[in-house]
Amino acid sequence: MDETEFWELIDRSREAAGGDPDEQADLLVERLLRLDPESVLDFARHFESRDNRAFTWDLWAAARILLGAAGEDAFDFFRYWLIGQGREVFESAVHDPDALAGLLAGFDDEIDGDGEELGYAADEAYEQLTGTPPPDLGIPPAPAEPAGVPLDLADEAALSQRCPKLWERFTP
Repeated sequence: MDETEFWELIDRSREAAGGDPDEQADLLVERLLRLDPESVLDFARHFESRDNRAFTWDLWAAARILLGAAGEDAFDFFRYWLIGQGREVFESAVHDPDALAGLLAGFDDEIDGDGEELGYAADEAYEQLTGTPPPDLGIPPAPAEPAGVPLDLADEAALSQRCPKLWERFTP
């Protein structure tokens, strides 16, 4: 599976789910089950490599602003959700997290921002296809610390400086 096929699966599942990340994950599993196990592992490699790219302080600041709080698990699930938004949103956000202020038309912190199930879709499909857990993907793990300049996520002044457009749009 190449990168284009990866993003097509993401986009089609999101569109069919009407933007609901849990429904998108279910649809993604259904679509992955139509593939051979090696293609599912390819999908997982694409997903994990993008997750690792999004492990940055700036995106964590964006998640903190959008969600109101963002511990380690919430930030993981935010990155999964971000991948689920498709190539344009993902690449724009990785390049400039503050761009999310203009890319998220109707962000609802009750539904959006949490793509936990999306992160497990490839594993679930692989296990259903083979009866075994997926093997190691051979991708270096994310570093222990996010990339970029560290930030105190509890410091609202620092958050507003890091992502001023998001801060202006999404904080009371």
